[in-house]
Amino acid sequence: MVKDITEGGDDSQLTQRCSFCGKPSGQVKRLFAGHESYICNECVGLCSDILDSAAESEMPAGLVNIPIPEEIKQHLDTYIIGQELAKKAVSVAVYNHYKRINNLVKHHTVKKGSSADIELEKSNILLMGPTGTGKTLIARTLAKFLRVPFCIADATVLTEAGYVGEDVENILVRLYQAANYDPIATERGIIYVDEIDKISRTDGNPSITRDVSGEGVQQGLLKILEGTMANIPPKGGRKHPEQAFVQIDTTNILFICGGAFDGLEKIIARREGNKKLGFAAQLSDINANTENIMSFVQPADLLEYGLIPELIGRLPVVAPLDTLDEEALMRILTEPKNAVVKQYMRLFEMDGVKLTFEQKALVYAVAEAKKRKTGARAIRSVFEHAMLNIMYEVPSMSELAEVIITEGVMKGKGLPKYITRRQKKKSA
Repeated sequence: MVKDITEGGDDSQLTQRCSFCGKPSGQVKRLFAGHESYICNECVGLCSDILDSAAESEMPAGLVNIPIPEEIKQHLDTYIIGQELAKKAVSVAVYNHYKRINNLVKHHTVKKGSSADIELEKSNILLMGPTGTGKTLIARTLAKFLRVPFCIADATVLTEAGYVGEDVENILVRLYQAANYDPIATERGIIYVDEIDKISRTDGNPSITRDVSGEGVQQGLLKILEGTMANIPPKGGRKHPEQAFVQIDTTNILFICGGAFDGLEKIIARREGNKKLGFAAQLSDINANTENIMSFVQPADLLEYGLIPELIGRLPVVAPLDTLDEEALMRILTEPKNAVVKQYMRLFEMDGVKLTFEQKALVYAVAEAKKRKTGARAIRSVFEHAMLNIMYEVPSMSELAEVIITEGVMKGKGLPKYITRRQKKKSA
């Protein structure tokens, strides 16, 4: 029970002090007594201000307006060309994930046996496809569209706890930092774990020796993928007993894992081919070189590749990405909102110069990128090499009005067509 001793006329009040600020009762307006402690009116007001400001800074646990799958896919379409199956699968999984979070917020207490009592599992996602097909771009675009914290982690630098390298829980530190050190925002963010295929076991059998960067990391990922209360050091690094920790509940964090899974196509082709015997096996509709072979993947294939069964079970949504052909690369080059061609045109526009690409130049760039076999990433490197000297010279050419990029420029054997402002006026 709290008692106001400043109104009681108690002779002992002269010796009483606030247990928080140390001021005697004679220097404050009110002094309240509790069980073997005291607090003054000034400290009560300070505590009230802290509580009010904390309540205002807290973000809602769920999303106010969850975009429907069709809206999510339409947004992805503006940045990612093709990959229709992957975009649909991801859109549905993300919608269900955040709908699940909002359902948990609304139904804190529900009657047993009711439909609200059904526990919904988290829809973590596994993106599979060759390098440069858009795995990271899909995850980053999703997070930006939903306006939730996002971070990228590289699975190849992770090691089992206690060994040289990064602990699995350091992934959560990055998300916490991306959320501006807000635990509530962190718990509804998205983490993209890249190169997940690089932590597979050397074969499908459990290791009898310590595999600290392969199977050991997979084991470490299990708990945070499923949902656990993790204690993380706010500034990252290794844990030690004397530092303060922040508790992060990973139950509502969406994990998107991505990997190229080189060699998995052979496992899939072998399994599909074994379904037929004798001469029929030679007529199988699928082989290691079949386009979109990843769409035939089964959990048993991932197990043989080297992922442990528990990790496979925690990635229920598998979204394969297709290899990019020349038509897709051409569309990626020109159509998306942040297409490479549009980026270069904007850069030249900032210098007051119009940039134009001849069709033959674009065709050559796509063919060259296709040869490099690194997907859409190769397009950027082709353009950076071809445009280097031009971007070096253009800012110094004050009379320049337009630059036309020819096929020879892309091949590195010719010069662009320069059109000055005077020439522009004459032609007009």
